[in-house]
Amino acid sequence: MAPITTLIADWLRPARDVLLGETRRTAPHPRGFAEAQAPLPAPEPPVAASAPRRYPPSSPATPEDLPFPSTGPHGHRARMREKLLERGPEALADYELLEMLLFLAMPKGDTKPLAKALINAHGSFAGVLTAPQRQLLESRGLGEHSVAALKLVQAAALRLMQAELREQPVLNNTERLDAYLAAVMQREKVEQFRVLFLDPKNRLIADEVQGKGTVNHTPVYVREVVKRALELHSTALILVHNHPTGDPTPSRADVEITAELREAARLFEVVVHDHLIIGNGRQFSFRREGMMGRG
Repeated sequence: MAPITTLIADWLRPARDVLLGETRRTAPHPRGFAEAQAPLPAPEPPVAASAPRRYPPSSPATPEDLPFPSTGPHGHRARMREKLLERGPEALADYELLEMLLFLAMPKGDTKPLAKALINAHGSFAGVLTAPQRQLLESRGLGEHSVAALKLVQAAALRLMQAELREQPVLNNTERLDAYLAAVMQREKVEQFRVLFLDPKNRLIADEVQGKGTVNHTPVYVREVVKRALELHSTALILVHNHPTGDPTPSRADVEITAELREAARLFEVVVHDHLIIGNGRQFSFRREGMMGRG
């Protein structure tokens, strides 16, 4: 049994607390008066009303608090990059290539739905890359950064094809030339007249657009073409233009401008090797069809 003095002290403690103005209340202490009289530990400072709690019951934890913060698009992007680097681009579908390309312009978010929608709208991966810039800018989900990324890849591919054409005589590599011209012009919505300027060994010096017109007509200035050939020290030309209608059959105007350019260039010892017309999946060559005459 506890000493009588301890019992009395415990019994008087509530009255003492009230008289001394103390606000904390304690239960009777079972281990003696001295221990009961020991000061209690200071209470923790109150939390300010504006301080956020770490795990608010009404809102989810922040990404930093989660054990797997990359379960969303970021984790998917890492897996896509790993797939590309370990298995090569052949392991990726067209929409996956486009999806990864859009990563460059869109650091956050899921680009897979947009990639699929763009291929549906333009028919293929190549169709997206070669689509007119204005048309791409009008596409839902694309902005200037995204369109710039697409056009940058297109330009890089064409530069690579140009570099391959410069390595050997163009006339000895017609398949590569046809592929390059199809990539450049096949999807153009208006007529475009280009000239390939060649050196004495028939290697490509430059590929330049000399005129753009309407759906079925392009103005061509014979004098400007010959002048440019002389500036580049070019000794041979290949004329190229497209038919947006898809049919590469030459018109009477096509035949006439070919003859005019051949005659004007001949006066300056510049040879016109061919005139190619690019259609939808088809090409017409004046040279292959025996329409270039002699010289």
